[in-house]
Amino acid sequence: MALMSSAQLGFILLVATASLLQVSEAKTIVVGGSKGWRFGFNYTDWALKNSPFYINDELVFKYDPPSRTNSGYSVYLLPNLWSYITCDFSKAKILASETQGKGDGFKVALNQWRPYYFASGKKDGYNCKNGLMKLFAVPLPRWNY
Repeated sequence: MALMSSAQLGFILLVATASLLQVSEAKTIVVGGSKGWRFGFNYTDWALKNSPFYINDELVFKYDPPSRTNSGYSVYLLPNLWSYITCDFSKAKILASETQGKGDGFKVALNQWRPYYFASGKKDGYNCKNGLMKLFAVPLPRWNY
């Protein structure tokens, strides 16, 4: 009986692993639930209570536009954990402006297996540093059991 080559064995392992991945409908999750994206809400606690998140889930950031009582919020994607911890926006990418969170909100698809670091960058990071307006998510693959 002939032995399989490592390439053949690797291919079989790849096919078997891929067959375990469940193709299921992604969820749409409103960040902060009924509270939305706002100053002073603990999004780390919220994420722990509402995780896990999965690849292709969609996060929705809902927030009011600027007003006399609200300086305005935004959604930035921070490049790494250190930027997230220190609320450093120097290399961050803006995803949603102050007005894009109204109505149905701004949607972000978690389409890769990697950490996503989100924060509000208003007022030179004040909302992030003092208002707890930061959230990280690491979406997991959906497995079929």
